Amino acid sequence: MEILFDAAILNGTILITLLSFVLILALPRRLGFSITMLAVLCNSLSTSWIAIHALIYQPLEFTIRFGNFAGEVLLKIDGLAAWFILIINFTILTGFFYGLGYLKSYALSGSKFSLHRIMFLFFHLSMLFVCMIQNGFAFLVVWEIMSLSSMMLVLFEHENPGTFKAALNYFVQMHIGITFLTLGFIWVYHQTGSFSFEAINTYFLSNQNLWLFLLFFTGFGIKAGFIPFHSWLPHAHPAAPAHISGIMSGVIVKLGIYGILRMVTFLKSDFLLLGEIVITLSIFSGIYGILNASIHRDFKRMLAYCTIENIGIIGIGIGIGLMGIGNNSPMMYYLGFGGALLHVLNHSLFKSLLFYSAGSVYQQCHTKNMENLGGLIKSMPKTAVIFLIGGVAISGLPPFNGFVSEFIIYKGLIEGVHSASISQIILFVLSLAGLSLVGGLSVLTFTKAFGTIFLGQPRTKLTHKPAEVSLLMLVPQYLIITVMVSVAFFPQVYMIFIGNILSLMNPLRSAPDILTGIAKTTSLVSLYSLLLTGIIVVVWMLRSLVLKNRSARIGATWGCGYIAPNSRQQYTAKSFSKPLGKIFNTVLIENKQFEELNHGEIFPAKKSYISHYQDFFEHFLIKPITDRLVFSANYFSFVQNGRIQSYVLYGIVFILAMVFLTIFNIVV
Repeated sequence: MEILFDAAILNGTILITLLSFVLILALPRRLGFSITMLAVLCNSLSTSWIAIHALIYQPLEFTIRFGNFAGEVLLKIDGLAAWFILIINFTILTGFFYGLGYLKSYALSGSKFSLHRIMFLFFHLSMLFVCMIQNGFAFLVVWEIMSLSSMMLVLFEHENPGTFKAALNYFVQMHIGITFLTLGFIWVYHQTGSFSFEAINTYFLSNQNLWLFLLFFTGFGIKAGFIPFHSWLPHAHPAAPAHISGIMSGVIVKLGIYGILRMVTFLKSDFLLLGEIVITLSIFSGIYGILNASIHRDFKRMLAYCTIENIGIIGIGIGIGLMGIGNNSPMMYYLGFGGALLHVLNHSLFKSLLFYSAGSVYQQCHTKNMENLGGLIKSMPKTAVIFLIGGVAISGLPPFNGFVSEFIIYKGLIEGVHSASISQIILFVLSLAGLSLVGGLSVLTFTKAFGTIFLGQPRTKLTHKPAEVSLLMLVPQYLIITVMVSVAFFPQVYMIFIGNILSLMNPLRSAPDILTGIAKTTSLVSLYSLLLTGIIVVVWMLRSLVLKNRSARIGATWGCGYIAPNSRQQYTAKSFSKPLGKIFNTVLIENKQFEELNHGEIFPAKKSYISHYQDFFEHFLIKPITDRLVFSANYFSFVQNGRIQSYVLYGIVFILAMVFLTIFNIVV
């Protein structure tokens, strides 16, 4: 009876979404907000209730009708699906309410807002069903709906050529990913005669696991943003509205991680080799992502590259878990996959928080170039503190949640160093070094960003004076920080659920006390960090009381012994990251427009210096391929010549060809 009730809830989410679609189009546009809000709340709360039930008690299974081809499709909400569903719903809710305030600054037509709301509902629903569906054909349909709806959300400012190009780039790359997934499901269907996920399990039981898993990993890896499948991220995230950027970085890339983890649950062999491949690719993704983040001055592009970095960190955890199964090591298994799952949650929190705070800056300043900003802590103090909290968390520093999951992954790597294989020891030692480098560069990146945007003096005169954003935009960010703090100080609660998920994912069973023990350690570190912070605050308050009645002289920020005659003479984001860019100039490709001084030019004329960085893989791998495709396609440009006579002739030739083929029984 209870299962029937849960199935009715899922059918209800579909009906609510379709009904909302009709009502948004049919009713006055002023009611669109209320309809969308009710639909998002109903779908989020109902599916969260089912997910919590599955997470605490037992997995749920039920079927729905999915057209004549797929027939009855199995839906399953186990612990893994429930974990991702809850993350999706929380991020969707915070993104929706933040977006209400963010979009008020756009003077747009009602039809544009209506389309945005409809796509938002389909985007939410499709992500939820991606986590539940256990049929390859139905999965691809829902995956396609998710890709199309998210592309339409990125296209919000479609009149901007850059936005249109970014959305088209995203659309093409998502379909390359779908091609790999389709090939994987067809491969399984050819061997087993079934599209069900259980058929993947059957295939892995009697065949080599390596190549099919890598095929699925490529398809899901494009969505997740592993290098070299990442190039859509730095274009789509800056182009989308801030609340969509936060949701895409917070959860849509995680569905690539979900797909990889779902395939891991079916694996039967090749664990060590696959673990080594995943760890190696993830280390390179992490280092490459944070290197590019450190040198970019567009703060939304910077955050997009930070997503690639954190996907690399999650991938390291997955690789450790795979090698834990291969080595029959419960410690590595739980630390690897446990750290990965917790970092999926943590990244969804602090990355959506950072995109929302970045959106607040963009809304008030109308620029994404941090070189044009400065001193915003005076006019936007709450946003500054929120961005600082997000920066500390994403850098993996206590007392915030990023430290907890990264510490668990570090412990997994250290456990791997105790391996008996010299090749594995070398891999884990190098991975430790790589992850440490990623953490250090992350601190540098957000020190640069926070200092350039919020400290110092304004570098340019803005069109209007920035002010703090509305409470409607701040409350979702406060809610995210609350959950972040709960993970930092009470990680045991989360690790209990993760331990239960992992105990059902693989036959390698062990008491999940491994995770709760590590979680207690991290919570103590967070507590001590908080105490240290508290001591600093108390000292600052005592100092303020002592100096309260004394006169104080206020000078310009960053005077450094003298007052600069021009605010643009401050230390810039470019100068902050220039040494790093020179060290890694093989990977960080800088295009410069600058006229060098002529020999003997004692009094040089006024000169300009323009530079921007290009993505290494996009420049050397993707661009040559696309240029060659365009060059080849131009040979056939004569076909589309604009003459109606030619188009009529094409139709006649086609009809004659079909008649000819039919006469000779080539086409029946």
